[in-house]
Amino acid sequence: MPHITPGQAYGFFTDTSVCIGCKACEVACKEWNQLEGNEPSFLDGFDNTGRLDAENWRHVQFHDDVPDESLTEGNGTAWLLMSDVCKHCKQASCMEVCPTNAIIRTEFDSVFIQPDVCNGCRDCIAACPYDVIGASHTTGIAQKCTLCYDRLQNDMTPACAKACPTESIKFGPVEELRQTAAKRLETLHAQGVTQAALYGHDEKVYGGLNAFFLLMDRPEKYGLPDERNAVLPSRNNAGGYLTAAVTAVLGVLGGLIALRRRKEKVETQDG
Repeated sequence: MPHITPGQAYGFFTDTSVCIGCKACEVACKEWNQLEGNEPSFLDGFDNTGRLDAENWRHVQFHDDVPDESLTEGNGTAWLLMSDVCKHCKQASCMEVCPTNAIIRTEFDSVFIQPDVCNGCRDCIAACPYDVIGASHTTGIAQKCTLCYDRLQNDMTPACAKACPTESIKFGPVEELRQTAAKRLETLHAQGVTQAALYGHDEKVYGGLNAFFLLMDRPEKYGLPDERNAVLPSRNNAGGYLTAAVTAVLGVLGGLIALRRRKEKVETQDG
């Protein structure tokens, strides 16, 4: 691809229709970012990672959606596979709630947690709608995908995208990725795969995701909020701020009235 240029928005387009669940992305991410990973454990099915957290910045989801009854040849149902990652939201709630401004938007429009500024308060963990961020057991600071910020600064493709053997994870300028995604969706629909749909490619989901997906089923099947629910809490909207201000004023007035009545009661008793 062309040189990675600061000032442009970069991200991932993850095409789940060609993911084979090999977990090369998970391994590459851990190796490059020196993530120790969690203690090995046996979980349900083939998913031994479980979720995104401080030690897992990529997580390959396995969803066995195959019915128990037999199917005829050519009428099979594939598992749902998806390499999940931080979405680098345009409306990043983690960045809004960070009290130390440790979470910033980089020159590549990615959302980055500055480890030397993070105080470990975990506000961002609670605010993230995708449950992406985790706190390191060793340092206590919040950690998540950095879009391989150090690699971008050195004109290198993120490790996960570089390692993906099927190019399910595509990296590049977000505008170019949207065009690629639209063409891929058109191809799948022409092949009769009508359930395929894009998620996070436009402003309907948290203002747009710099890491967006082509899904083979409803977002809920992958643990993602649908477009109706993928909005910031009302406290972050103008109406929410106004409501909070009115509530605060009413609270102060109520307190003053109660204090005055108490004072009048005391004066009556003394009289």
